[in-house]
Amino acid sequence: MNEALCIEPGNELMSSPFVRQMVVQLRAVDSYGTYDDWSDEKVLDPMILTKARRREIPVVGDPDEIVVARVKAYYNALSVRIEQECGMMAAPMINLSHEGFGRALIMVGKLIVADKVLRDVHRFGFESLEKLDEEANKLIDKALATIETFNDAARA
Repeated sequence: MNEALCIEPGNELMSSPFVRQMVVQLRAVDSYGTYDDWSDEKVLDPMILTKARRREIPVVGDPDEIVVARVKAYYNALSVRIEQECGMMAAPMINLSHEGFGRALIMVGKLIVADKVLRDVHRFGFESLEKLDEEANKLIDKALATIETFNDAARA
């Protein structure tokens, strides 16, 4: 992957609630302390796959455990933000094959509030920090609307 960071230091989106939570989740999966001396921008940088970075990744491939950890961190961050907004516990469930295909669900009570089919997980990422935040907030807003509509199932 390119050595240059795609996220400029001081980017105002780094203070967005979802982006902050994403950094927390990525640091949480760093069991060896690799990220201890890294800036938040550097920790989050692998989530950004510009067109040039995407071209460097083969079209067909199996995801490694680092990429799978990033996917899990993303859905954990979504779940935490949903939980913070609605006040009910949100739990992610991810099922992935070794080839990088599967499904991610987020449940609140007995209600599935997010359902995403995962394909080509070895190429998981977003074009920019703006896209990462925008896509996450769309999913969060949709989940919150679902919870509001089917509140009884969410509270069950």
